[in-house]
Amino acid sequence: MKKTLLVALGLAFACAGALAAPEDAITKAGCNACHTKDKKLVGPSFKEIATKYKGQDVSAKLFDKVRKGGSGSFGPIPMSPNPPEKISDGDLKDVIAWILKQS
Repeated sequence: MKKTLLVALGLAFACAGALAAPEDAITKAGCNACHTKDKKLVGPSFKEIATKYKGQDVSAKLFDKVRKGGSGSFGPIPMSPNPPEKISDGDLKDVIAWILKQS
């Protein structure tokens, strides 16, 4: 019984860590300096991004946009480039998938 409980607790903590990973990567990469979950800051909110691209296969497009930066999608303020040193490819893919689920 104790062993089953310990295994269950271990799995719960492991799953909780996996669920928080995109939000942790967002914080670590500094995305929150310009973006929030549901309100426009300097850049669009994650919810605005998800709403704009709802039902579209834009993961590769957004990946490229984050890496290269640019402007015009949500207004005149440019987004600065974000190299792999700032956010890894794997974390960026996870973050984009998480953002697109925010609508």
